Amino acid sequence: MNIAIHIFPGPLAQPVAWPTPDGAGALVQFEGIVRPGEDGRTIAALDYEAYDEMARRMFRRLAEDVITKHGMMGLCVEHSTGRVRVGECSFRLRIASAHRKEALRASDEFIDRMKKDVPIWKSSVA
Repeated sequence: MNIAIHIFPGPLAQPVAWPTPDGAGALVQFEGIVRPGEDGRTIAALDYEAYDEMARRMFRRLAEDVITKHGMMGLCVEHSTGRVRVGECSFRLRIASAHRKEALRASDEFIDRMKKDVPIWKSSVA
């Protein structure tokens, strides 16, 4: 399976090199940007903490499951640890598929499940 998993300290810069699989008709990319508010409070940043080894394992299991379930051609995920300021990117997901609708569904499912299952935690910084 064409899966790439990256966990980086600090905000995410440009996407990592990840070649689009041959035959893909859709490449969906989602970026999570730190908002200026969290739980009704104004914030300056978010601090992310991860259980790195387990997070990588859970990302891989989740990616394999989503790829199989939705018939995807590949998936690349990037996530931050440490401090990420308002307006900066803390999460990036790219999913390659033959068709757009399946890629959009797979992306939505991946993000929802990641938030529940992958051991990465965030806390707000005023």
